[in-house]
Amino acid sequence: MNSYPWEEVNGLGLFRDYLKVMGIAHLGPEPYGEEALKGKKLGVLNGSSWIMLWATYFGRKYLPGVHLINAGTEAMQLNFMEAYHKGEATPPQSNIDAMARYAVDLVELTQVDAVLITCSTMNRSYPFVAKALEPYGVPVLPIDLPMMEKAVNHGGRILVVATHGPTVKSTQLLLEETAARMGKAGKIQISGLHTEAPWECLAKFDIEGHNRALAEAVRTNLKEEKIDSVVFAQLSMSVFLLSYPDPEKEFGVPIYTSGQYGFEAMREILVNK
Repeated sequence: MNSYPWEEVNGLGLFRDYLKVMGIAHLGPEPYGEEALKGKKLGVLNGSSWIMLWATYFGRKYLPGVHLINAGTEAMQLNFMEAYHKGEATPPQSNIDAMARYAVDLVELTQVDAVLITCSTMNRSYPFVAKALEPYGVPVLPIDLPMMEKAVNHGGRILVVATHGPTVKSTQLLLEETAARMGKAGKIQISGLHTEAPWECLAKFDIEGHNRALAEAVRTNLKEEKIDSVVFAQLSMSVFLLSYPDPEKEFGVPIYTSGQYGFEAMREILVNK
C-alpha cells in the first residue's frame, strides 16, 4: 500500500516545531524577544497561506519580540496563477482589492503598527494598500523594496532571479521604478533569470535541492556575464540563506533576499514608531 507524503512526517515533531515558530493566538506582548520590539504589532500581508511559515520564520529571526499577525489566502495566488496562464492582466484587480481589504482588517481588528506586503507578485498592490491605510496613519512597506534599494545603491549590473513565472514581470518593474525614483536609472543594468527548477524542488518538499538549484543557476550566470549583485525575487527563496548564510563570501557578489532586508527595514520603522 502506497503511503502519502504527509504520512512520512513525524506528527508530534511537526506540530511542536510549527508552534515554536508560529505560536498560538494571544493577547499582550510576545513572551520572547528584544525588549525594544515587544509590544509592537506587525500586520503581515501574504499573497498565499502557505508562505506564512516563511514570513513568520524570517520575521521572528529579524524582529524578535514583534507580534506578527498574518493575513492572506491561497485563493489569491491561485487566482493570480490562473490569470497569468490565460495571458490576462496580472495581478488581477480582484487580488489588488483583496489585499487592500485585508490590510484594513489588520488595522481595524488588531490595531497593527505597520503592514508588510510579503508577496512579490503582488507588489503592484502597494499604492492601493497605502491609500486604503492613509486614514489610519499606518505605514506600509513592500518586502522587496529595501533589497531593491540595496541593489540600486550597489550599482552596476543586477541579476534578478525568479523561480515562479508570475513574479518575473512585477519584480523587474519594481527594480526599474526604484532606480528611477532614486535618480539612478542610468547607473544600473538589469539581467533577468527565470529558473523553474528550484520551484519544482519546493513542490517535492526538497529545500536543500531548492537551494542547490539556485546556487547552480547563479554560478552558471556569473560565468556567462559580469554581474555586480543578485536579487532573489521571492520571499520563498530566502531559505537559500539556511544553506549559504554568507552569500557574498560564497559567490563573490552580494545576494539580496527579501526575507533578510525586508524585515530589517521594518525593524527601523517599528522601533521609531
